[in-house]
Amino acid sequence: MGKLQSKFRKRSELYRASQGEKADNTFDSQVVQYEPAHQGSINTVTCLSPELCVSGGSDQAVVVYDWEQGRMCQSFQGHNREVTKTVCYPGSTWIFSASRDKTVLMWDLNQGDEPIQEFCGHELVVNGLAISPDGRKLCTGSRDNWMCLWDIESAKCEQRHNISRNLVTHVCWVPGSSSVVQTSEDKTIRVWDSRAWQVTNTFPAKQYIQTHCDVSANGNYMVSSSNGFGGQGCEATLWDLRQPGCKVVEYRGHLQTTACCMFLPEPPGGTARVATSSHDSSVKIWDQNTAVCLATLSLDGAGPLVSLSPNDSINLLCASFNSGLHHIQVGQGSHQAQGSGAGSGGSGSLDIKVVARF
Repeated sequence: MGKLQSKFRKRSELYRASQGEKADNTFDSQVVQYEPAHQGSINTVTCLSPELCVSGGSDQAVVVYDWEQGRMCQSFQGHNREVTKTVCYPGSTWIFSASRDKTVLMWDLNQGDEPIQEFCGHELVVNGLAISPDGRKLCTGSRDNWMCLWDIESAKCEQRHNISRNLVTHVCWVPGSSSVVQTSEDKTIRVWDSRAWQVTNTFPAKQYIQTHCDVSANGNYMVSSSNGFGGQGCEATLWDLRQPGCKVVEYRGHLQTTACCMFLPEPPGGTARVATSSHDSSVKIWDQNTAVCLATLSLDGAGPLVSLSPNDSINLLCASFNSGLHHIQVGQGSHQAQGSGAGSGGSGSLDIKVVARF
């Protein structure tokens, strides 16, 4: 592992130096360019540890990257179609990746470059992936309308349930709970009981396809996002899971599909926040409870921004179709930032900027 990291560190330093010589505008010269994690578009990014992230994309690779040091640690090759989702089990070196090849692979950062488990059974692309809080079960959802529950140790499918037109787009396990939340192209949000593998609640159908969901750390709230165009239907919605179907607020302001929505870790003494990313190449930070937009970051030319991964209340990773992964920093500020890759929500709001790309 040490030799591999050393090799990638040298490559990263050479790449960074070469890119620095080519910087031709003020903004790019302020953003550190590390060795790219992927070739092509990136569909998913998640955190493995405080300094390591895991991503997947059109190059079919699952990449572990040290975003603090700017170096690649491992590239797993096992899928034969693009990678759609990655998830990690907190406090472990386990990585799970879903793909358009209809499979889910399990990797261990400490056990070589071959998958240690394979979950096969879906008939179409797997878009939903979530691990139970105890690390024993894996939930998967697909465009084939099936929601499946797997035993991680044996890779056996223990439960399957098919619902007509339930083209799954994302899956979340509710922290400290037996409940699983999923979004779908049929515009419906469903809550499942993993013990009976039955739907226990169905939220009122939205007007547009639901693209993504996330559950707050305390398990009380869920945020979902939807597709749309021209500012119509491009919102994210906050729901109260304690009162099924209870809509709290909507976050409106994106101009195209809102592809990802995430709760951000609360800063000490600060307000609860939600982050969204969109096909309109922007990331927005919202006050969770008032739905006020606190900051907007425009990444011109980055293409659809389809995945976010908060590391803490300050650092946020963002996956893009055209320009790799972005390390974004969020800080308190009261001035307007200018230029592509820097943004602000206005006086007394937040400053948000890209500090590195890879």
